[in-house]
Amino acid sequence: MKFKTKLYASIGSLLLLFLVIAVILMNMLEQTTVNMNAVVNKLNARIKIASELKYETSAIGTQLSSIVYSKGEEDRTKYSNDWEETQISLQIAIESLEKKDAQEKTQELIAKYKVLYQSYLSMGQQAMTIDKLDGGRNLPATYWSDSELVRQRMIQIADLLYGLQEQEMKNELLRSKDSYNWAVTIIYIYLGVALCIGIGFTMWVIRSQTNNLNKVTAVMKSATASGFHSLPRIKISSKGELGEIAVAFNKMAQSLEEQSMLEKQLVNQAEEQSWLNTQVAEIATIYPKVENVQMLADLLITKLVPMVGAASGVFYMKEEEHGKHYLQRVSTYASHSNEKDFAGFRFGEGLVGQCASEKRPILLEDVPEDYIKIGSGTGNGSPRNIIILPVLFEEEVLAVMELASFRLYTPLQVKLLETVNHHIGIKINSIASHMKAERLLRESQALTEELQTKSEELQLQQEELRTTNEKLEEQYKASEQKNREIEKVRGALEEKAQQLEQSSQYKSEFLANMSHELRTPLNSLLILAETLSENGAGNFTAKQQEYIRTIHSSGQDLLYLINDVLDLAKVESGKMDINHGEVDLGDVLDSIYRQFSLVASQKEISFTVEMDGNLTAVAFLTDQQRLHQILNNLLSNAFKFTASGSVSLRVEKVWKEGEGAQGNPMLAFSVTDTGIGIQADKQDMIFEAFKQADGTTSRNYGGTGLGLSISREIAQLLEGFIEVSSEAGKGSNFTLFLPYRQKIEEFTRPQAIAEVAVSLEETESVILEEEQTSLYDNWILKNKKILIVDDDIRNVYALTIALEKYDMNIIVAENGREGLEVLKENPDTNLILMDIMMPEMDGLEAMRHIRRNPEFKTLPIIALTAKAMKSSREECLAAGATDYISKPVKLDQLFSLLQVWLYRKGG
Repeated sequence: MKFKTKLYASIGSLLLLFLVIAVILMNMLEQTTVNMNAVVNKLNARIKIASELKYETSAIGTQLSSIVYSKGEEDRTKYSNDWEETQISLQIAIESLEKKDAQEKTQELIAKYKVLYQSYLSMGQQAMTIDKLDGGRNLPATYWSDSELVRQRMIQIADLLYGLQEQEMKNELLRSKDSYNWAVTIIYIYLGVALCIGIGFTMWVIRSQTNNLNKVTAVMKSATASGFHSLPRIKISSKGELGEIAVAFNKMAQSLEEQSMLEKQLVNQAEEQSWLNTQVAEIATIYPKVENVQMLADLLITKLVPMVGAASGVFYMKEEEHGKHYLQRVSTYASHSNEKDFAGFRFGEGLVGQCASEKRPILLEDVPEDYIKIGSGTGNGSPRNIIILPVLFEEEVLAVMELASFRLYTPLQVKLLETVNHHIGIKINSIASHMKAERLLRESQALTEELQTKSEELQLQQEELRTTNEKLEEQYKASEQKNREIEKVRGALEEKAQQLEQSSQYKSEFLANMSHELRTPLNSLLILAETLSENGAGNFTAKQQEYIRTIHSSGQDLLYLINDVLDLAKVESGKMDINHGEVDLGDVLDSIYRQFSLVASQKEISFTVEMDGNLTAVAFLTDQQRLHQILNNLLSNAFKFTASGSVSLRVEKVWKEGEGAQGNPMLAFSVTDTGIGIQADKQDMIFEAFKQADGTTSRNYGGTGLGLSISREIAQLLEGFIEVSSEAGKGSNFTLFLPYRQKIEEFTRPQAIAEVAVSLEETESVILEEEQTSLYDNWILKNKKILIVDDDIRNVYALTIALEKYDMNIIVAENGREGLEVLKENPDTNLILMDIMMPEMDGLEAMRHIRRNPEFKTLPIIALTAKAMKSSREECLAAGATDYISKPVKLDQLFSLLQVWLYRKGG
């Protein structure tokens, strides 16, 4: 619109505005007059009602006396009718005035009037009743004075009500006058406002162009401060150059907002991908716990069904029978007992079999009501959606999952299921490969035994061939032929020997890896059980403490079993080291007595330790640790199989002839008990690995059957042997014979070619006497910052619980590289607990990096590992470790080391 047009429009609008204001003011005056008339009429009606109330109140006294003193029946009836009409008039007047006048004072007076009126009405009824009975002769003397007093009070209240209404009329007239004056004032104000509006409108027209330019400038400035998702718009509806600028700017803002929306969509997609990765990672946490396919199916279906919002699920595994594949149900989630008919499907049978045949997911929507029921304790219902997914590995179906949900599956949930399916296939294949490896290992062990037998047979054949060759020297050609056969056999023997050595190496490496895998979870179990058994908070019941002690004892039993298996493997492979040294026999026997006297007291069994008088305070050469191991095993068996009676240990010097004795003096350690005894035909069998005298599934005594086998092998390595004499039902006697040497001699032993996992041969890094340990108090540990570097969250959790009891501050890293970063962020760290086997950067490399930094040159580092090899201690110390502990960690040993190194660092 042009400026001239706007000017004409402004003048016309101003005239129109004056006209509209004049009309509005006239309407206001007219409305004020109407309202005033209505109020005056209303007040006149209230004054009339108050006047009538006053008149009727005055009349009721005369009417009552007329009724009582009237002589004729006709007069009495007339006066009674007048009385009734007066009561009706009063009632109507009171109700009308009460409704029309809401003033508090009026309502209060009406309420008092009602009370007096009811009292006067009761007195009138009493008088009329007495008049009917005896002609008014029995009226009380004070009746008329009392009734007149009530009536006068009623008249007073009626006068007050009448006065209030008149006063309200006067007040309303004053208010009406004020309203009229106010209306006149408003008229002048409106005229002034109209004049101002006119002037303002004119100025607006003049300034419109400038204002539009200011709007454009302001919007462009605010655009730089606002987000691109919501840009301001230039709101100019006029045409012309400014209008075109506004349209162009608004289009640009629209484009920028669309681009911002696109970026927001990309961010949402990234968040969905992050959620997907998080859920996949959470599913992956169950894989380390899995030992077989059944366990995988149970854990997976339990975790996956609630994760995607489903309510029920079934897991089918592919099985093979008579060369044909079929799907067998192995795990369910929220399954009903009436689903037994769907325990298995052939490929192509039902939707589950069809899914396996087509190798693609099947999604069912709008499932019929009677298709399947999912129930709980409060009811049941039918799912809306069912999805069936095949689990593939290299295009081969390994399993099928079926999940039912009350809600529709979102695309993100379906994508999660497809992603997890790929990982499940890999894990199932891994488990199958692991089981195959175990089967091959068992076959390898059987092959090793067979090779040993064949080797012995071939050696015998070789001796026979040599004898035959000497006797048949004259038959040169035949002898030459035999020699060639012998060479072939020798080559075969060497090949078999290499295979045997390789098999032994595989077995050692397998046992070392299994030691690491078993000790890692066992470490956290023992630490947490020991921490709970202390009952620091004192909130465990006696029964709960007994449960905790049982868990800790079971963990220790598992550790002993691991050690026994490793010892047996080392003995079989000829790799157990024997360290001869001078042993004080008296110290050995004192230690044994202290160890088993408590067991004897608990079982109420007599226990004695005797030594030949000639051997008092004698010392001899042997491996003290192995001697303790054999005696502990023999005495443990004696106490285990003896319910009552006695157990004794006697040591004496004897001269033993026969195999292994060589006519030299020997020490005989005899363990005698009054237990169940051993049958004669089983006395040789008990020295075999995993064998017991009572080997049935209903046996009364536990154990693995490894102790005696290991003890016999260790005794042979100590150049001794074990003999047994027993009678079923009367007890047993096991005697360990060891050479009695008192001089250091040269002992030749075949050196181990390779290492095996360490069991009981750990060398503690620091030996602390009890008196020395007592010098350090718990204050050394308080408020110390400890960095735990370990990739196993179970060990981190267990160590954190144990250390935080002593008010220590714990920081954690999951691998060596993260440990370096955490250490840089926390240079005030007092000590590091470093695991060795970790992904990305192991503990050895991390310790080397730490020691290169001069700031941490003297920082104590204690190395922890579950795969403890003979050279592990030296490797850790060479890499920069201050000390070394193998898992499972003993808390007493750990705290002693912490106190020592923190004390030294503080000193």
